[in-house]
Amino acid sequence: MSVTEELVDYADAVDRYDPVLGIEVHVELGTASKMFCSAPAHFGAEPNTAVTPVSLGLPGALPVVNRTAVEYAIKIGLALNCSIAQTCRFARKNYFYPDVPKNFQTSQYDEPIAYDGYLDVELEDGTVVRVEIERAHMEEDAGKNTHVGGATGRIQGAVYSLIDYNRAGIPLVEVVTRPITGVGDRGPEVARAYVQTLRDIFRSLGVSEARMERGNVRADINVSLRPSPESPLGTRTETKNVNSFRSIERAVRFEISRQAAVLDGGGTVLQETRHFHEDTGTTSSGRVKSDADDYRYFPEPDLVPIAPSREWVEEIRATLPETPVVRRHRLQADWGYADAEMRDVVNAGAVDLIEATVAAGASPASARKWWMGELARTAKTEGVALEELPVTPAQIGELGALADSGRINDRLARQVLEGVLAGEGSPEDVLVARGLEIVSDDGPLLGAIDSALAAQPDIAEKIRSGNLGPIGAVIGAVMKATRGQADAGRVRELILERIG
Repeated sequence: MSVTEELVDYADAVDRYDPVLGIEVHVELGTASKMFCSAPAHFGAEPNTAVTPVSLGLPGALPVVNRTAVEYAIKIGLALNCSIAQTCRFARKNYFYPDVPKNFQTSQYDEPIAYDGYLDVELEDGTVVRVEIERAHMEEDAGKNTHVGGATGRIQGAVYSLIDYNRAGIPLVEVVTRPITGVGDRGPEVARAYVQTLRDIFRSLGVSEARMERGNVRADINVSLRPSPESPLGTRTETKNVNSFRSIERAVRFEISRQAAVLDGGGTVLQETRHFHEDTGTTSSGRVKSDADDYRYFPEPDLVPIAPSREWVEEIRATLPETPVVRRHRLQADWGYADAEMRDVVNAGAVDLIEATVAAGASPASARKWWMGELARTAKTEGVALEELPVTPAQIGELGALADSGRINDRLARQVLEGVLAGEGSPEDVLVARGLEIVSDDGPLLGAIDSALAAQPDIAEKIRSGNLGPIGAVIGAVMKATRGQADAGRVRELILERIG
């Protein structure tokens, strides 16, 4: 896609304008069934098989609220330091889209379940930015359009479109911030860190898998510019459904540069939705952004108000885990990781895996070495998340124990891991089946040493004369003869004994 809009250099844009952000994050709740019916809420089912008359919007079908979804929404609200409403209700948000079969979305408008909260977001350098939360409300998801034909996968240029209603009715919580001000040139970083912190909270609460690549978490990024912090808020744009941390940063940066160019040229920023393009890091115009009045909200007549008792709210509060930030600092101190090391672990989504591996008996250094080294490379090559690899923390702990005991070296350990990933069994099983254990018997080692020295008689003389440099060639020959299964340290000792 080509973008013809002018851009202002980012540094220049943030020097002359004050950026203001607003972020709306939708999280799909990990309930067994949908928000208002018994249809399964599972990812990956055949199109239009996880549906009921309610989620298809058929006449006469009446909704019933999912209690677990309400509980999860309260958990999210409490984790975001929100007040939980004593009573709240659903509303109809009226608009026509082919993936909204009822022609309205059941959502919450003026009476959300959670409101007036905040989230302290820690940036990579330790700076903490407080993001004010306006509300966290419950709603249902729409279906999914697939546009066939054309080059972009969007409706423009498509030959025809298909609709899958499996997602229609999936429970959502939408978290809406108040305007995020004072970010200056760190706006992209703040936006990324905020959504990442939210993602971590959703996972720690157990309310969602929160996998952005599956659309479990989606962010709508609002950006506006004003001449100075004392000026009224500028006109905002809303970049829809951004679903990766890197893309969030790029979308904010691009919109700041684009809007600065519009204002520099004497133009007016249009209040509109925009699409983000992963391949170019740019945004393009979607549709003119509707205001709340355009949706003709009115109370949902088929659902009674929800009034969570204070006792229930406090019971839920008592179950909340420590926050991801507190847990991360605790684990970092326990493990002795440097800030950069811990940041890499967090960004890779490896905190839980390393914690479980350490619990299985591995040292923190060994656990980090395997998950952030060989396994991270394998996951990247195969295009999967670390937790999707066919290996468990207990197996990595066992692999580390084999290496620590001296039964295998690093080279052999990688071969053992290769076998585990191939489904050949536990590390012990692979070690035995492939015959990978280090040769510790001096007899075979001495035979290999004698052969190596016989093939290179001049090396023996150099070593006897005190030049130990060539000893590496003999060790290499022995390692080759034993398929890398010799203990290099023991081989060196035996060589010196043999020559001496």
